[in-house]
Amino acid sequence: MLIQSETVPVAVSRTSGTKQAGEARHYDWVERSIWTERMLEALEKGVKGEVWFSLIDKVYRPTTLHAAWKAVRRNSGSAGTDHESVERFEQKLEENIAKLEEELRTGTYRPRPIKRVYIDKLGSREKRPLGIPAVRDRVVQAAIRLAIEPIFERKFNTHSYGFRPNRGSKDALREVDRFLKAGYTCVVDADLKAYFDSIPHDKLMQEVRRYIADGRLLELIERFLGQDIMEGLSRWTPEAGTPQGAVISPLLANLYLHPVDEAMDAAGFQMIRYADDFVIMCRDESEASNALHQVQQLIAERGLVLHPEKTRVIDATLPGQGFDFLGYHFERGTRWPRKKSLRKLKDAIRAHTGRSNGTSLSAIAVNVNRTLKGWFEYFKHSHKWTFPALDGWIRRRLRSILRKRSKGSKGISGNMDHLRWPNKFFREHGLFSLVDAHMKLLQSSTR
Repeated sequence: MLIQSETVPVAVSRTSGTKQAGEARHYDWVERSIWTERMLEALEKGVKGEVWFSLIDKVYRPTTLHAAWKAVRRNSGSAGTDHESVERFEQKLEENIAKLEEELRTGTYRPRPIKRVYIDKLGSREKRPLGIPAVRDRVVQAAIRLAIEPIFERKFNTHSYGFRPNRGSKDALREVDRFLKAGYTCVVDADLKAYFDSIPHDKLMQEVRRYIADGRLLELIERFLGQDIMEGLSRWTPEAGTPQGAVISPLLANLYLHPVDEAMDAAGFQMIRYADDFVIMCRDESEASNALHQVQQLIAERGLVLHPEKTRVIDATLPGQGFDFLGYHFERGTRWPRKKSLRKLKDAIRAHTGRSNGTSLSAIAVNVNRTLKGWFEYFKHSHKWTFPALDGWIRRRLRSILRKRSKGSKGISGNMDHLRWPNKFFREHGLFSLVDAHMKLLQSSTR
């Protein structure tokens, strides 16, 4: 849970973001058919030269491939360029697993081209490119991840939160909240431009080779980086990047920024990163300017670019100078959903509350509630004035539906609608109230 705004500021000390020797680690997330107690002991003690050999045999083990398949099936997803769906792959599961094992063992495995699609980019007219690998390739990538992720995880910094085991966006938000309360209110708000599409393959593989020396596995990873991309009838080979949508991409993306994490820690800066989204928490403008200068140099050395219009130094104590991070807006000692997050919620609610909706109010409430409860679970630590306006907006949309049904009038609201269908009416029909949920949250936190 995020620390409430009434909490007294505390001192913050973080000398290094890397786990220290002897610090307790939890490996409940590893694939135990690969990472046995003996392997984990070697991981903790450190292998010679910090480089791991003989890993490919662990990738193509049937037990590894079956575990990888289960992860792919949980995530579901569309078919790739070979048109084979998750369901179709499962129909001949043992045959497919056996074929993958043979191809990986003999070195004849070749990834299929990736299907390029575009999805809406939140709060923008632009589209975000998404790569959809074939199901068989997703299984192999998942197997690779099961084999190598613990090696990288042991090295990763504690202030990196994106796409990591037992970590998530709420952990990163708690850390931001903690630093703000401790007086780190001058913030470098940074944005990497097209990060996943810009990672140089040669430099990325240099980072992989720092920890892995299995030639066959390295070759396999390079083949995935060099997978052809198909968009409609066009086909090309990417010269940089690791596709968003590929199973192994988040791990490789974290690895590539790991030297930046280390360098910022060594310089004493408090950087909090979630994949390619990060902020640097500072005590004054001078420190923030130095942090920005240093991170700009480090990012340039990686062959990447900070977005010039979206990277800035702000004072979070001043009105209008807050910053957005992981869906929240932080400003003047409090937080609320950023504009894009509110817009996304309203778009989702609009899809369920069109004036021509022919289902019953209770049925509409079920669909609206599903959206609201998920949204509230993430944004429940927003300032209290966030919720009344949203509740009111949703009720106005529902009253508009009811008014059209009753007399066919137009418009989103009428002068007497709130009397004809008061708030109590919607509660009786099961509509979830953000205000009520937030009040219950506050009451439970004070007990």
